[in-house]
This record gives sequence, C-alpha cells and structure tokens, in this order.
Amino acid sequence: MARTLERSSEKPLYEQIYEQIRDDVLSGRLPEGKKLPSKRALAEQLQVSLITVENAYSQLIAEGYVRAAQRSGYYAAYSGEAVEKPKAKPLRLPDSEKKEEQPPSRPAGADIFPFSVWTRLMRSVISEKGTRLLQPVDNGGAYELREAISGYLYRARGFYTPPENIIVGSGTEYLYNLLIQLLGRDKVYGIENPGFPKLAKIYALNNARFEYIPLDNSGMRADELEKRRVDIAHISPAHHFPTGIVMPISRRREILGWAESGDRYIIEDDYDSEFRRSGKPVPTIFGSDDLERVIYINTFSQTIAPSVRISYMCLSDELCGLWRKNLGFYACSVPAFEQYTLARFISEGYFERHINRAKKRFKRVCELTEQLILSCGNVKISEENAGLHFTVRLPENSAEIIAKCAECGIKVTPLSDYYAEGAACEDSLFLVNYAGAVEENLLKAFGKL
Repeated sequence: MARTLERSSEKPLYEQIYEQIRDDVLSGRLPEGKKLPSKRALAEQLQVSLITVENAYSQLIAEGYVRAAQRSGYYAAYSGEAVEKPKAKPLRLPDSEKKEEQPPSRPAGADIFPFSVWTRLMRSVISEKGTRLLQPVDNGGAYELREAISGYLYRARGFYTPPENIIVGSGTEYLYNLLIQLLGRDKVYGIENPGFPKLAKIYALNNARFEYIPLDNSGMRADELEKRRVDIAHISPAHHFPTGIVMPISRRREILGWAESGDRYIIEDDYDSEFRRSGKPVPTIFGSDDLERVIYINTFSQTIAPSVRISYMCLSDELCGLWRKNLGFYACSVPAFEQYTLARFISEGYFERHINRAKKRFKRVCELTEQLILSCGNVKISEENAGLHFTVRLPENSAEIIAKCAECGIKVTPLSDYYAEGAACEDSLFLVNYAGAVEENLLKAFGKL
C-alpha cells in the first residue's frame, strides 16, 4: 500500500508512518492478519532510516494495532470492522461555565492600574531577592507583606494589628475554610440573609452548622443571633452584599455586645470598604474590640483585580497562637514572588495612590450608571454611596433596562437571587454592579435612549 511522507511537516516522520498504518487498520484497509512490509523494506520504500520505521512499529505494537511474529514479520492485529474511531463528542458545560458572548467590560479598575509601576517592582524583586524567591515563606505569609498590610491598616482603617497576627491566603474563600477549622465545625455560624451565596456552600461542604440570619434596615439582627443560638456571626458591616446597607454604630455596638457576652466571635468581612463616594471609610468593628472577639478579613481582589487571589485576616493573640498550634503546618498558598511585589506596591505608597484614582473613576461610573437607569423611567435607587454596587427598584419594563445596562458592561441581577430558599423578596428589587462598566459605552448609551 503506497505511502507518502510530508518531509516539510513539523510532525516527526515516524509519527506520520504510525498514523497512516493505524488509520489503515482502523478503516479495514489493513484487515486483521494482513502482513506488513519488513522494517528494512519499508525504510527503503519511504527512504527513511531503519530506526524511524522501528519507532513507528514499536508504537503500533504497544497500542495493539500490530503484532510481531518471531522470524515471520509484522501483521495487522486489530479488526477495524468491530470498532470505528469514535467521534469526539462536544463538551457540555454547565450553564455557569458556558462561554457566551459577553458585553464589553473590564475588570474593576483595570484601565487605571499602574502596570508600568507593577512591572518595575517585579523586576526589582527578581533582581534583589534572587534565589530567596525559590524558598518557602512563613506559613502566615511573607513578613514583608504582612508588615506592609499592618501599616496600611493603621493609615487607612485606623487600627493597629501586629504583622505576626496577619495571615495571608489565596482568596477569602480559602481563609473561610481555615477559619472553620480554627474555630470548629461544632459551632453554629450565622450568615446574612440575603448574602454572599458562596458562604452557605462553604459552610455546608465543611459540615459546619449555620443559620440564616435576617436583616433589617441596620443590617444583621443581634436578637436573631441570640434566638438561633449562634456562636460566630459572619457579617459585612461597612457595605453589606447585596443590599448595600452600611451598619450604623448602634447596631455595631449591639452585635459586639452579643459577642462579648459569651464564647462568641464575629467575622468582619471588609471586602470593599475602600470605595466610598464621599468621606472616609466607616470604622471597623475590629478596631473597637477590646476583648478580642472580632476576626477581620479583607482582600485585594476588589481593590486591584479579581485575578489577584491575595487576601488576609487579622487574628487576636489568642487565636493566632491557636492557629499556629493547630494549623501552622499549612504552607502559605500565595506565591512568594507575588507577595514581595505586592509588599513593595503597598509600602512605597503606590497602592493608596491607586485607590484614590480608582475612587474617582468609580464615582464617575456610578454617576453615569445612575443617570442611565434614571433616564429609563420610574425607578428608585438606594445604598449608592459605598462600594461598587447599589440596589434599584425597577418598573415592569425591567428587561429593557437590564439590556441597556448589559450593553455597557453593567450587571443587573434580581435581589431575590441572594436570598435563602423560601425567604420573601420583592420581585422589583435588583442589584446593580457597575465595577466592570466601560465609561465610553455609558456615554454612548445616552445617545441611544
């Protein structure tokens, strides 16, 4: 059977021979028991080296397409009639993973991120750290980064925590898992309803007991924590997701009093506290905690980019000692190179300058988003003065408004999506997330309305 080889192809010659013989066997052109040319004869016919043919035959024998008979030669050993080469089935992805065409958008703050500065810092880290980048960092994270975070928290959030009490991890979800192991699966965790949907999944997968705690206009209700015998309250007081509620000082003191009255803790998630449209960020509960009942968590995924999977938590002296005793065997999950680069980005002042630019940018985007939605008809916007999202009450023609927003990279989702099953929520309430909006598209949208 005549064979030709593409000598200009990047594919090795032996692989071309292997594929041609394999396809002939599968198609039935080389029926089972049919004798193949000897290695030397095929090498001369194709004008290749003997070793090239040997490699092709060896692969065919290994995969069962050809058998070698001692002192007799090589024979087709597989019948192509029974089994044909299977056709590749299209990969079926869950709805959440389907790659649908997305509206133009960008990661929050990507258009103003100082890439040139970040690149220069990366180079300096490589130059100065050298082989240290190949060595493991402390279990809690590189000390330089924890020291930089400690200084930033003192300047920006108004409280001091020692670098030794800061634990760095690859995302808040990772830190949630650590906290469950640290505090115990036998505890009852209280999570906000509505709230961040992943939280319930994380607690459930860790076999940890949890209770959905309803909110009022001031946030999580302390009386419900007591009523449901909760041991650990998981809250986002600076800007609740998804309602946008900023917890007032009276409720903060109430929940702090609840924690201090027993063996209880508060997990304070401060995920987007930096982005307030006016005034300073709301003070933390952690900074008001004299009895060390609060665990503070924050992330750089909101302030830099979602792909920057670096988060951190601040523990009390007691909990930090417990963490090192029981969980200190865990290696830090963030690469050293990224930690050292971020440490310099913070300590040399670039991070805070970036935050200031981002606040101005998001303020403009928020105002444009509000104008876009208000121009669509009878709507009511609330909780728009903090974070990167707000809530809106839409009229019956909400589908048209949602489509207009989607064209600009603005996500509008029903608030009911964030409630636990069975909880009541008005159908007219929606969450508007403008973090990935493109200003140019927002400006163009006004011409379309």
